[in-house]
Amino acid sequence: MAHPFGSQRLWHLDAPSPAAEAAATEQVAAALLNSVVGGASAAPRRRPRFHTLTVQDVRPLTDDAIEVTFAVPADLAGEFDYLAGQHVALRAELDGHEVRRSYSLCRPPEPDPVTGSGRISVAIKRDRGGRFSTWALSELHPGDRIDVMSPQGTFTSALAALDEAHVVGIAAGSGITPLMALAATVLARSDSSRFTLVYTNRRATDVMFLDDLADLKDRYPARFAVHHVLTREQRSAPLLSGRIDEERLRGILDALVLPATVDEWFLCGPFDLVQLCRDTLADIGVEPAHVRYELFTTGEPGQERPEAGRPIELREDEPVRTIEFTLDGQSGSVDTPVSAGESILNAALRVRPDVPFACAGGVCGTCRARLVDGSVTMTENYALEQDELDRGYVLTCQSHPTSDRVVVDYDV
Repeated sequence: MAHPFGSQRLWHLDAPSPAAEAAATEQVAAALLNSVVGGASAAPRRRPRFHTLTVQDVRPLTDDAIEVTFAVPADLAGEFDYLAGQHVALRAELDGHEVRRSYSLCRPPEPDPVTGSGRISVAIKRDRGGRFSTWALSELHPGDRIDVMSPQGTFTSALAALDEAHVVGIAAGSGITPLMALAATVLARSDSSRFTLVYTNRRATDVMFLDDLADLKDRYPARFAVHHVLTREQRSAPLLSGRIDEERLRGILDALVLPATVDEWFLCGPFDLVQLCRDTLADIGVEPAHVRYELFTTGEPGQERPEAGRPIELREDEPVRTIEFTLDGQSGSVDTPVSAGESILNAALRVRPDVPFACAGGVCGTCRARLVDGSVTMTENYALEQDELDRGYVLTCQSHPTSDRVVVDYDV
């Protein structure tokens, strides 16, 4: 893919030229229009907003994971249209502090088969030391109400057609979540499409959506293939036993996947696995444009999430940089001390608490905005594609002003 990984990757960005912006906009618009998962009728990217939804069902997936389904009322149906592969952010107040976490939608876009009403479902797996996931697994019940952000994300298919298409997903642990929606969508939209899934876990008891994967296999026996790789249990096939390193990955690709037959790749899981897959696919000649990936986190389990909205003390004699932004058609402005080195998001939150964000770690892309004027340094980027960078988009949670005046637009 276009943006490389790195624990301290710096991105120096200036506002793009009008000609470059126009060309990139036309290219991306065409790609979105041709997306088979959404097609020409797909809803345009919306400014993410929270809405309070009711928990309809909580279903155990493993000892450490649940599927949570929310009912979507008719008046909010347009706010929760989504494409397979997208995600939502959940917000709750825990111990007096607001906590937000992003979770991928695990069901294809379709109404409840019984009631016909709208619904969305996410899978939540307990993170070691994770405050939100621990709370959700023990405290979320049907009838509870929680704030859910409108769907976001670009981890979606860009194929112009699914006829004869072969799509491959490689996932680890909770990385299976968006691939469940993608696999079901790809297989249902064409009688000739194929989906191959390579899914790694420690043990068989850790496999999320085990019954759902079996149902997909029963429904599409000739077009859906799933290969479970277990790192802590021995399988009958040595190739599927043990951690996925480069040698094992190449063996799986050669024997079970056949890269020459694949039209599109989806990678979702921890940093190391996704990086290994990207490097290996590139080495065997797979074009980066055919590989899409998503990370749930870039840090260690239990690591504190980056702080957002922290107070800044501004002294009268201290040099400042001015951040101007547009949100919901309204302009805002805030000064940030040069010495503070704070992000655009942090500064904006001090004057507009409704500025959108979720992970604040450069992964989900919820805080995306277009750089209209000035320059910034973006510390991390795991969410924006190269075409978005070329058009001047930045992750405001990771962007730090390097010019005296910076202007960003959340509404574009």
